[in-house]
Amino acid sequence: MSNLVIMESPPKAVTVKGYLGSGYKVVASAGHVRDLPKSTLGIDIEDDFKAKYINIRGKGPLIKELKKEAKNADKVYLATDPDREGEAIAWHLSIALDIPEEKIRRVTFNEITKKAVKAGIKTPRDIDMGLVNSQQARRLLDRIVGYKLSPFLWKTIKSGLSAGRVQSVATRIIVERENEIRAFNPEEYWTIDVMLENKNHGKIKAKFHGDLNGKLELHNEEEAMKVVNAVDGKEFSVRSVKKAIRMKNPAPPFTTSTLQQEGSRKLGFQSQKIMRVAQELYEGINLGSSMGGVQGLITYMRTDSLRIADEAADAAKAFIVDKYGEQFYPKERRIYKTKAGAQDAHEAIRPSNLVNEPDKIKKLLTTDQYKLYKLIWDRFMASQMASAELDTVTADIEAGGYIFRSSGYTVKFQGYMALYEETEEYTAPNSADTDTPEKSLKLPKIEQGDILKHDNTNPQKHFTEPPPRYNEASLVKFLEERGIGRPSTFATIITTIIARGYVVREGKSLKPTELGELTTKLMVENFSKIVDYEFTADMETDLDEIANGVNTMSGVLHSFYDDFAKTLETAENTVEKGVYELPVEETDIVCEKCGAKMVIKNGRYGKFAACPNYPICKNTKPLAKDGTVVEEKVVETDMVCEKCGSPMVMRTGRYGNFYACSRYPECKNTKQIAKEIGVNCPLCGAKIVVKKGKNRSVFYSCERYPECEFSSWDVPTNEKCPQCGDMLYQKKGKNILICKHEGCDYKREIEVEENEQDSEN
Repeated sequence: MSNLVIMESPPKAVTVKGYLGSGYKVVASAGHVRDLPKSTLGIDIEDDFKAKYINIRGKGPLIKELKKEAKNADKVYLATDPDREGEAIAWHLSIALDIPEEKIRRVTFNEITKKAVKAGIKTPRDIDMGLVNSQQARRLLDRIVGYKLSPFLWKTIKSGLSAGRVQSVATRIIVERENEIRAFNPEEYWTIDVMLENKNHGKIKAKFHGDLNGKLELHNEEEAMKVVNAVDGKEFSVRSVKKAIRMKNPAPPFTTSTLQQEGSRKLGFQSQKIMRVAQELYEGINLGSSMGGVQGLITYMRTDSLRIADEAADAAKAFIVDKYGEQFYPKERRIYKTKAGAQDAHEAIRPSNLVNEPDKIKKLLTTDQYKLYKLIWDRFMASQMASAELDTVTADIEAGGYIFRSSGYTVKFQGYMALYEETEEYTAPNSADTDTPEKSLKLPKIEQGDILKHDNTNPQKHFTEPPPRYNEASLVKFLEERGIGRPSTFATIITTIIARGYVVREGKSLKPTELGELTTKLMVENFSKIVDYEFTADMETDLDEIANGVNTMSGVLHSFYDDFAKTLETAENTVEKGVYELPVEETDIVCEKCGAKMVIKNGRYGKFAACPNYPICKNTKPLAKDGTVVEEKVVETDMVCEKCGSPMVMRTGRYGNFYACSRYPECKNTKQIAKEIGVNCPLCGAKIVVKKGKNRSVFYSCERYPECEFSSWDVPTNEKCPQCGDMLYQKKGKNILICKHEGCDYKREIEVEENEQDSEN
């Protein structure tokens, strides 16, 4: 009996292949094999929103091969990812490969370990059409909004823009925060600190709290100096001393959302990077034969659940008791409650096997993999540990009818804090917060009624600050709290709004562009429902209801589209061209053809200077990153243009030197100047050179390409694989050497000096 297992990811397929016997063949679909066409809407709205799926371009040979394998197999296990997207891919595969229903077995793995994979294979189920239809509904909704609304943006603002059901809401969130910052009026407030001493010369710092009736805020210098004068020369007496033990509980294990937030705050990783590295940890890392070979190190990283398997909790208890002692484990096992409405199909994110301690396998991981794995490990283990105990003390000290407070805490018992502490989100200071105890502040011995010596008084003026701009962590938190989108889509949402020019990064902050603000203005004024927070969150509930069988795909799509179509028609009939215009940024660059001052425009490859008299004058100039004009140099060569026979010249453009016909632009023949990297082609022995493909992306090829077929996105090196002798490559953008020979899994991390890093410029 032959069994075929189809997975999404090639690396994961390699891992699973090692767990199953010779009776199983494991292959990968490399993601989706069918989708809506790019050139048309692909949805028959009149025929109850029937989707017109087609095979994805370039996947034809793969589909043909998979179809052949499926035909020859007795059973076909569709082992795509255990979420809605994975369920939809399994369904598309069943149709594209024309697999008979009696052959299909749907299996899922929450973690890529030998035990989990074998258990999954033993418990197959049918394809869950509720999950499939939920994914389809999301895909169709997003397609309708994008394909129907984007042309309206082209007509009213500028061509090339796009609208998205969730991306437009995310942009609005960032724009509204920017408007809050602009509208913010700083308000003055004052703090007063006093330095005191007890009879044993122990130093005590106390902050102004209020008067005998309660807490007071000081709004100006006059109010502050009234207090300063009132206590000057007066006796400072201890009015009360309160001591207590406060219990501090650990944070729960990670969900997708909290992993993105903490990974951003603690590691400085962008959301997209966090999800990419987590995917690598989930799919499998080669730990060597002595440690079980290729293993998935974490459970599935797209989850809303806080649930932990009993087996994992028991293993955590044994580890904690053994390493830290009985007192570091709580009296009862910690069980965290998943919030209402969350998808609870999978566990929280945790290590798959506690034997694989981060520091024990550090040398087998890349730097980023180690950092994220350690974060997941520490958070999970801490979530199972005992609470920390804090000794807190608060002393109220009275002088001249006013109260000064000194408060702090010291750690009495570390508990989970011996391993991990959650990072706190920054909030702008908007008043004197005298009630927040200072960490590790241990007051010298004082008792109620003690008289303290007054050393000095320090009044200080402050101003309230506007709310901070969103960063990736705080935006993800806002999206999750409002139920906008799904945690598994947050990284894509952020990447999309940046890639489309609606938002830019300033350091770690997210700032809207003029384009983002103008587009949001148009959306709010004409499509308020699309960018309404509540409406978008309710749509997620509708999609959940489809998955749970409470609602139907047709019902949700009709409910949305009927209103949307009317709104779009109204906007198209009422909004005139020119109402929403981007401001023009004028420069001091004078157009040498007509004398007008040139303006800055945004093009496919960034900003450039253009004549404002376009299309009468079509003069443009490339701009460097600092806004200065890139001076073009023309150097004669001995080359001849093969298209027209004219001499070729070397010119300088935005991206460096290139060869061009001297009759350019009448003859548009151009050639890249190939840069050698000092490595010979493994196929023919010629030189390997750096080339640039579409979207200016760098790749490496034989100088005889395409006559010689050698090309690679990764960097070829002169180093040979110690296992098979083939060429080693440096993984693009990473300090890792890999072997690409089929069946060879050699990989190692290397140190690369900064000036040796490959550049795309």
